[in-house]
Amino acid sequence: MLAFILRRLLQALAVMGFVALVAFALFRYVGDPVLSMLGQDATPEQRVQVTQALGLDKPFYVQFGHFVANAIQGEFGVSLRQGQKVSSLLAEKLPATLELALTAAAIALLVGVPMGVYTALRRRGVLSNLLLALSLVGVSLPTFLIGILLILLFAVLLGWLPSYGRGDTVMVGGWSTGMLTVDGWQHLILPAITLALFQMTLVMRLVRSEMLEVLRADYIKFARARGLGDRAIHFGHALRNTLVPVITIAGLQLGGIIAFAIVTESVFQWPGMGLLFIQSVQVADIPVMAAYLCLISLIFVTINLIVDLLYFAVDPRLRIERSAGGH
Repeated sequence: MLAFILRRLLQALAVMGFVALVAFALFRYVGDPVLSMLGQDATPEQRVQVTQALGLDKPFYVQFGHFVANAIQGEFGVSLRQGQKVSSLLAEKLPATLELALTAAAIALLVGVPMGVYTALRRRGVLSNLLLALSLVGVSLPTFLIGILLILLFAVLLGWLPSYGRGDTVMVGGWSTGMLTVDGWQHLILPAITLALFQMTLVMRLVRSEMLEVLRADYIKFARARGLGDRAIHFGHALRNTLVPVITIAGLQLGGIIAFAIVTESVFQWPGMGLLFIQSVQVADIPVMAAYLCLISLIFVTINLIVDLLYFAVDPRLRIERSAGGH
């Protein structure tokens, strides 16, 4: 177990090292930070002074070492567009993105898993076939179109829910949240459903496929031969083994939800990291772009590591294989 964890940690460090190199190349070679900070009217003396202050006159490896050291401390310099520290901007936007992503992930799992189980157990039913047909729509439609259609229906035509923004928020310690206000929940519903719809249909179809495969397994036939009831077989044996691969997909999809919330945040003007990234791309705010890349990569790597450990803990076959390999 310890060797497995160490190997995964080394792989995670290698991935983060490569991402840091890409982010540094973006930071160093895309655009001209000196020109962005001083403008077109700067004198040569001012350019030299700022170049030395930023360390751009030093060798590549020295600059990269400073970049990594600062990144470990969460420092990525100052935003060229807003003039604030990038770490402060990300810390300000992070609660909104995590709030949206976790709500979307909860919707995807709490709705997708029961729907997958139902469509597997009642695969010839009318409702089951209807759910499968709707899942094709959820997988096929792009996220931005789903968001626009939801805005048109629930915000414009029916007027039930707001179409943009985060609503009223309150501070809990240093964390801003809209989940403690009614207005915050009203603003959260549409973007969360938009972001969750694709993941929900993916989870539903995965659970259905795995459940059908498990129900054909020999140990399920043996359980029926022993006289166990359908409830015990379906939920005590089949569902438990079905959820093993779902853990992996759910973990990876959580990282994807956080990373690809950009589209949803843009459609609903949700004030999170994705919207900040889009605004930074429009004005070539390289420090913010590099910091966003590193942060999202760190989230992905961390989630992957946790999923690997959970998979190792849940599936006894992996432990048996590694034990046999060690001997």
